[in-house]
Amino acid sequence: MLRLWRATINSRNGLAFAIRSEQAVREELFVLLLSVPLAWVVGATIMRRVELVAAVALVLVVELLNTAIEKLADRLTTDHDAQIGRVKDMGSAAVGVSLLMTGAFWLFAIAERMGAI
Repeated sequence: MLRLWRATINSRNGLAFAIRSEQAVREELFVLLLSVPLAWVVGATIMRRVELVAAVALVLVVELLNTAIEKLADRLTTDHDAQIGRVKDMGSAAVGVSLLMTGAFWLFAIAERMGAI
């Protein structure tokens, strides 16, 4: 039980640091909060609503991992390093892919709600 408590505190600390230090995390958290009522309007079923919110939450998860990679890379060296640059680009690409997936899910749900599919 103590291990679970410590893990919870570590998670809270990590999220709080990311919110303080990263504009992208703050923006994605705002979009996540906004997605809850919007999913209620857009989603045709309860499961679709859950899927829409989960898709936005996935973007936040990927952004947190990308931020962790970037912070670690910046800690290794402040000099320009081509390999570190490629690693950071891959993290950014992961965020981009998750955003595209989430956008596709939302567009599909909107089309479904409008009876287009």
